[in-house]
This record gives sequence, C-alpha cells and structure tokens, in this order.
Amino acid sequence: MTKDPNQDFFRDVYDVVALIPEGRVTSYGAIAKYLGAAKSSRVVGWALNGSITNGENIPAHRVVNRLGMLSGKAHFSPPSAMQEALEAEGITVKEDKIQNFKECYWDPNLELEIDG
Repeated sequence: MTKDPNQDFFRDVYDVVALIPEGRVTSYGAIAKYLGAAKSSRVVGWALNGSITNGENIPAHRVVNRLGMLSGKAHFSPPSAMQEALEAEGITVKEDKIQNFKECYWDPNLELEIDG
C-alpha cells in the first residue's frame, strides 16, 4: 500500500489550524508557507473543504484568503455559518470581508516555532 502524501499534508494543515487562537484568523497562504509549501495555498483550501466530511473538529472558519475575504464560506452549511462563527468570536465581518483583518491576523510563521 502506497502512502498518500496529500493525507500527510492535510494532517499537517489540520494541526496548524487547530492552533489558531479564538478571535484570530489566518490565511491559506500563511499556512502553506509555514508548512514549507508556499505555492500550495489552494491545497490548504482543499484540505479545509474536506475537513468537515472527514470528521475533523478544527476551527476551519478561522482561515480566510489573503485579503480577509470569507472565500471558503460556500463549504459551510449553511454558508452563513462561517461568518456567524467568526462574529461569535468578536470578529467584525461586513460583505464577506473581515473588517479588522490586520488586528486579528495570526501568522503561524511568526507565532509558532518551526521544528528544525
């Protein structure tokens, strides 16, 4: 049986997302960069899209695009659930965009130590 490298990457994505503090958000690209795959932000998105069906209990609502847009909201049921979860944590969202994005942005590349 061959090991699927995407499953390992997805697991790594889930592990990083689990560390995002309540009331903070990060981007797909920041996670990809932290994992050493800077050009793989779309794969981070795919991992998060599948997290619900995989039964992962991670705060996927805290991951947005680099502009603070709720680009993944369509994968929540209902789509308004992403915004509602962010607002419940004190994050202001207007027209699918986080209003205080710079203040609540959490960069794993700065906040977490990279294992060498």
